[in-house]
Amino acid sequence: MLDFVGEQRRPVTVAEVAAGIGADRATAYRMLMTLVQSGYVRKDADAKHYRLTFKVLSLARYLVGEDDRAQHILSCLRNISDETGETVHYSVLERDAAVLVFRAKGTQRVAVDFQIGDRSPLHCSSIGKVLLAFQDVRVTEAILARGLQKVASNTITDPDTLRRNLVRIRTDGYAFDDLEFAEDMRCVAIPVFENRGEVPGGIAISGPASRFDLAKLAELRDIAMVHATALSRELGGLF
Repeated sequence: MLDFVGEQRRPVTVAEVAAGIGADRATAYRMLMTLVQSGYVRKDADAKHYRLTFKVLSLARYLVGEDDRAQHILSCLRNISDETGETVHYSVLERDAAVLVFRAKGTQRVAVDFQIGDRSPLHCSSIGKVLLAFQDVRVTEAILARGLQKVASNTITDPDTLRRNLVRIRTDGYAFDDLEFAEDMRCVAIPVFENRGEVPGGIAISGPASRFDLAKLAELRDIAMVHATALSRELGGLF
């Protein structure tokens, strides 16, 4: 319900919520009242429409708080951004998407402007493929079983092709997105290893295809890999 109310970007009625989450009106109303009472949703003045409150932001603050781990990640992103001039993102795997949780703003005037909280598909974004490549095979197969939607001209939609791509990513330690997520964007992503060699997140740099040809991606990859390796050591994932 929080997802639905937030994604509409406007006040919604009980009937719209019920239809959106596939529940009857009585159930939707009870759930809305629970969220209203806990402070995450409020009624508009007409008492017929509902919207999220800023209390939702407190959850995000607790989740990505400024602890030592966050400071290491942010420092790494800033170092890459300072060296490249590009905006750099750190995203984590959450269910069926890569969610952007930290970023360092670059100085390039023409850039791809992803925001904190934005979600990227796993099968067609560089960061999604990196995260997927280092998960248990059961996670990968569950994603494949849901189908691979084509969203751009180079999107991988064949499961066997994606499996081979993930094997290569795991071996090489990076992933490119070559017009797979959007027609005018290319990206590179690097995994970040943490305790026991797990990969809960990774670093990505995205840009317009007009500036990001494959040679540029390779240049950014080499810079990002140096810093990502250092971060992985700081977080106990590499020794």
